[in-house]
Amino acid sequence: MKKSAVRNLVLAGILIAVCVVCSPLSIPVGASKCFPVQHLVNILAAVVLGPFYGAAMAFITSCIRIAIGTGTLLAFPGSMLGALICGLVYKHSRNIPLTCIGELFGTSVVGGLAAYPIAVYLMSKQAALFAYILPFFISSAGGTVIAAMLLFALKKTKVLDKLIRK
Repeated sequence: MKKSAVRNLVLAGILIAVCVVCSPLSIPVGASKCFPVQHLVNILAAVVLGPFYGAAMAFITSCIRIAIGTGTLLAFPGSMLGALICGLVYKHSRNIPLTCIGELFGTSVVGGLAAYPIAVYLMSKQAALFAYILPFFISSAGGTVIAAMLLFALKKTKVLDKLIRK
């Protein structure tokens, strides 16, 4: 296995652990639990590891959170789609503000719409089609602001360049 692959797997594992350990920091909003740390990690993974690592990490984190009782099935669409979209945005633009907007859009709009069938058919919740967009936006906004500040600080100190270099 290449050194960069091992490095990426270790970094992914650390970021997943951060998400799981911080899962008590969720805010219940309706049937969902808003989890800003997930969105912070989604953006960090998008910039440092790429879109597919980010989506895989979101899936693994959601599975663990559900297994330990700190998440719901609604963790899957918001976190995974947000991670994938912001990762694709960063991969093609290398622009941190656009990446943050990609996380907000991917999680709140795309993930919020994808959460509707999960809530209605798998969780037997009554919900409107657009019911999860605002709660997912609130959850994503907190993590996005923290990630943006962290990434700009890392960029200013040149640490981000070392993290991205593979």
